[in-house]
Amino acid sequence: MASGLLLRGLIAGALAGLLAACFSFFAGEPPLERAIQFETAVHGEAAPEPQIIGRSTQRGVGLFAAHLIYGAAIGGTFSLVFALALGRIGAFEPRPLSGVLALAGFLALVLVPELKYPANPPAIGAAETIGVRTALYFALLALSLLAMGLAARFVRLLIPKFGPWNGTILSAGLFVVLVCTAMAALPPIDEVPACFPASVLWNFRIASLGARAVLWVVLGVSFGAMAESFLARETRMQQRRLSN
Repeated sequence: MASGLLLRGLIAGALAGLLAACFSFFAGEPPLERAIQFETAVHGEAAPEPQIIGRSTQRGVGLFAAHLIYGAAIGGTFSLVFALALGRIGAFEPRPLSGVLALAGFLALVLVPELKYPANPPAIGAAETIGVRTALYFALLALSLLAMGLAARFVRLLIPKFGPWNGTILSAGLFVVLVCTAMAALPPIDEVPACFPASVLWNFRIASLGARAVLWVVLGVSFGAMAESFLARETRMQQRRLSN
């Protein structure tokens, strides 16, 4: 069963990645181009440097290939988490469970890190701080995942005592408290030049967040549908074997 779910996770993830790439192409590329133009205007034309991948490839084939690979990787991992959670987190059917896991993944892997350390276009950020910024981002991401894991653990203990609604609310409150504590403990980073166009920054960040939202929504919906059909067929086949 796990191999069947894994295959469907890869397919759903690849589909989600392609749709996220379409969103990035139409919503993310225009502010990215404006940011590159701003950087060129401020710093002037730099000496030409050899590029392994040109800008035209980056915004075309490279964009879609990167999203496809990333989406498939996320989808495969998502399917394994789904297989572990099936039957262990309440009495969820495949589609609702897929939706809940997709929402949890988006919150922990995207929204929480993005609130503290949002994506920045070119011309923002000093080269010497790349290592620090990357380390802080992944530190918050790891803490967010840990908080989500603890909340998922506690919800199983709280629901029998307080009921499904109250137990879920208390578990969600625990997650919020943990991530807010982590965000407050980590240092802020603000390297946006005073003259950088606010509209470009806003549009870029919204496009970045929107592309990942598209990925997780499509993944949750498409994988849920495929998993439901697959599991129903597996159940029917098992019943036939038992009847024979």
